Amino acid sequence: MDWADELASRVSGPQVVNDSKTPSGTIHVGSLRGPVILDVITRALRANGHETTLLYGVDDMDPMDAQALLTPDAIDREMGRPLAHVPDPAGDGHSSYARHFAGIFIDVFAGLGIHPDRYYWMSDIYPTGAMDPYIRLALDRAPLVREIYRRVANVQHPDTWHPLGVVCPTCGKVGTTIVTKWDGERVFFECRADLVTWARGCGTSGWLSPFSGTAKLPWNLEWAAQWSLFGVTIEPGGKDLSTAGGSRDRSDAIAREVFEREPPLNVPYEFLNIGGKKMSTSKGHGAAAHAIAEVIPSEQLRFLFLRPRPNQAIEFDPDGTDAVPRLFDEFDRFAAATAGREVRGEISPGHEATFRYSLLDPNADVPAEAAAFRPAFAHLALVVQIPGVDVAARIEAEKGSPLTVREVAILDERVAAARAWLETYAPEHARLTVRHDGLPHEAAALEPDQRAFLVALAEAVATTVPTTGEAWQDAIFTAATATALPAGRAFAALYLTFLGRTNGPRAGWLLASLDPAFAVGRLREAAAAVGAAATTTGGAP
Repeated sequence: MDWADELASRVSGPQVVNDSKTPSGTIHVGSLRGPVILDVITRALRANGHETTLLYGVDDMDPMDAQALLTPDAIDREMGRPLAHVPDPAGDGHSSYARHFAGIFIDVFAGLGIHPDRYYWMSDIYPTGAMDPYIRLALDRAPLVREIYRRVANVQHPDTWHPLGVVCPTCGKVGTTIVTKWDGERVFFECRADLVTWARGCGTSGWLSPFSGTAKLPWNLEWAAQWSLFGVTIEPGGKDLSTAGGSRDRSDAIAREVFEREPPLNVPYEFLNIGGKKMSTSKGHGAAAHAIAEVIPSEQLRFLFLRPRPNQAIEFDPDGTDAVPRLFDEFDRFAAATAGREVRGEISPGHEATFRYSLLDPNADVPAEAAAFRPAFAHLALVVQIPGVDVAARIEAEKGSPLTVREVAILDERVAAARAWLETYAPEHARLTVRHDGLPHEAAALEPDQRAFLVALAEAVATTVPTTGEAWQDAIFTAATATALPAGRAFAALYLTFLGRTNGPRAGWLLASLDPAFAVGRLREAAAAVGAAATTTGGAP
């Protein structure tokens, strides 16, 4: 996280950090990377003594272009209209399509510790006249705007093209209108049937005033106008906006040459990919941000976005994988390293800052948070599935001392997350039923070398039973090595013994979740049973 602190150290004076989103559909979890990065930049600036304002906007005057998310009867009517003017598809009380989807997304922010000083909606701003000076400048300097498009992005507009979209007074569409003349107070517009492929205009044309909400600037000019209107000094942008000749380059040039102000500092960031694929808000592809936030707690979700540098892509596929438990494990490694405890494997030199910025509270006691006891997520996901287990008592016993108030809160949060994960994303092997009522009949398939391994493991742990998943895992590997049994066959023997199948979750954590006496007794029972005897003594699944 040195990048955020470095940024904060090289700027001076008051700062305004901004981001905005077009709410064209269900907003996916990848869209949270921008707001989290903005929050970290804001925290770093304030920690360095900079007076900082954090803004977040909704570009809800953009035209509706997501046909896949409309009902068939609404396509002709709504495509091309401002998102702020499209009805709420859910009928749940929001004033528009934009307010519905943006509201769901923004509701996630507070839970992630993101608290913008101001939210703004472009549908509220245009009618006030605040954008009028920029509309006038853009129209007065239309030849310069066309030249910038040609020079920066190789986009060729005809000489009659003017940088404005009018909200058609007949059909209400903005995506189908083009402005071809400007007399200093009024524009001449046409609502063309074939201007775009995704919406059909009504054919209306005429002169009207472009001010006070009757028109909107194209995105590149609107973006640059926002920078001037709000005094933005820092605005990160996604990789797709920051390519050569892309939206950021165009808006930077427009800011300098048309609106005559220096554009804000850019912090380009990469995408979060689900299963190797970029998510899409307008097409409804990807895991919904609010759905992921219901499973992954805030600090781990912040960590997901902050562990890589902004310019590094994130690969994350929670559905049917161990991605969520691995995320918790990595967070816990960073916590342990921050607390000065030894951790396995390499860890990045900026781990302390990454852990600090992942915490929900910017004023948290970082050493105390790092030192807090955190049960391994995968282990906890096993424990919560065992009938009759007092989870808090079991975890407290594993810690070896009473849980603090903070540790109880962490445990409660993780128990809820584990249950949610098991219900939504967990792979089948993570869902289990330990056969407490008797040795599974499937254990009849155990070979002599596997039984020898079970004997060795039972003897090794009989005196001092391991209490953690890692300790059990070490004992398993030691016993497998001592009996010359390949690790894969050793784990299969354990799964047959306790689950009645040849695969399952990490065996060490499975055994750590069980009553020690039961675990050792079952190992011995399976080792002693042979062939048909296992079948006759086995319990029902």
